[in-house]
Amino acid sequence: MKCTKVLATILAAVLISSTGCGVSDSIKSLLLTSSGANNNGFYNLAGADSTLQLKVFAVYHSGKLIDVTNDSKFSAVVVGSDQDGNAIPPFGPTTVPINKTGLMTAIETICTWTDATDNTKTPPAPANPPIWEYTGYYQTTATYREFTSQPVAIGVGSLASKNSPLGGCGPS
Repeated sequence: MKCTKVLATILAAVLISSTGCGVSDSIKSLLLTSSGANNNGFYNLAGADSTLQLKVFAVYHSGKLIDVTNDSKFSAVVVGSDQDGNAIPPFGPTTVPINKTGLMTAIETICTWTDATDNTKTPPAPANPPIWEYTGYYQTTATYREFTSQPVAIGVGSLASKNSPLGGCGPS
């Protein structure tokens, strides 16, 4: 009987210590972030061969963040159109690839922005300075283990805008 109590006590101690007093610190979600050209949080690949650095963080129940960028898989779906109303090329290695370290690069010449119209002018004309609006974007996500991040919208401005008085395409 005494041996059974000792064994039960040891097993209980091992169970409590291995689970952190009954609380495990597991992944709760993923956070996808981007650094680079943006317009109030709307990101842009501004110019030919421009890049954005994407980072993926595993968010744990305890609140800690672990960078899992190099172990994540990236994907993107096309939303909207280019500045002419044409389909945006599908995400891939010849358009806007994302490498293993999360670096996204503008390869294809695309403009997914338009300069808003200033209706206070007669006749109405593009805003000067530009007020950039998406016509389309790549809705980008990252997957790590069984988790998928929130989407991040990334426009592409690697082709000059047709309606901006200052040229360019999107925020830079």
